Amino acid sequence: TDDRQAMVIEEHRRKGRELEDGELEEERPPPREDDDEADIHQQIAWGKQIARERTPEAILRLFAGEGRRFDARNLSMTAHRVGKFGRRDVRLHLEQLASMCERRIEKFDPQGIANTAWGFAKMDFVDRRLFEAIAVQARRRSGQLNPRDMANTAWAFATLAVAAPEL
Repeated sequence: TDDRQAMVIEEHRRKGRELEDGELEEERPPPREDDDEADIHQQIAWGKQIARERTPEAILRLFAGEGRRFDARNLSMTAHRVGKFGRRDVRLHLEQLASMCERRIEKFDPQGIANTAWGFAKMDFVDRRLFEAIAVQARRRSGQLNPRDMANTAWAFATLAVAAPEL
C-alpha cells in the first residue's frame, strides 16, 4: 500500500502546475452529491498531500480535482490549511468547500468541526448554512469538544459575527 500511496502522490505532483491569472475564478462544476468517498488508503494519501502542500492554490487544486471524494477529515483539513494562509481571493473554491463540509458535517470529529469553523473565519468567509450546521453539531457534541476546540469554534463565530445563541 505504501507503493500505491507513493504512486498516487507522485501522480498528483506531476499534474501540478503554476496557476495562470484568474484560473481560480473560473467556473467549475459543483460537487455531486452522489459521489462516494474514496477508500482509506486514498484518504491517507490525500491527507499527507494536503499537509505537505505549501500554497493554498496547490491545496485548492487538489480539492477541485478530488474534493468530492474527500472524507470528513480531509475536508476539515482543507478548510484549516487554506485558512492558515488567510487567503480571501479563492471564493469559488470556498463556496464548494463550504457546501461539501455542510453536507458531511455530521461525520466530522470535534476537532474537525472546530478546525473547519476556524479555517473559514481566518478567510473571512461566511456560509450561513455551513455555520448553522457547525452550531448544531457543536451543541450536540459539546461534551466531546475540548477547551481548545470550543474556544476556536466560539472565536470563529464571533469573528464572523454569526449569531449562535445555543452555543
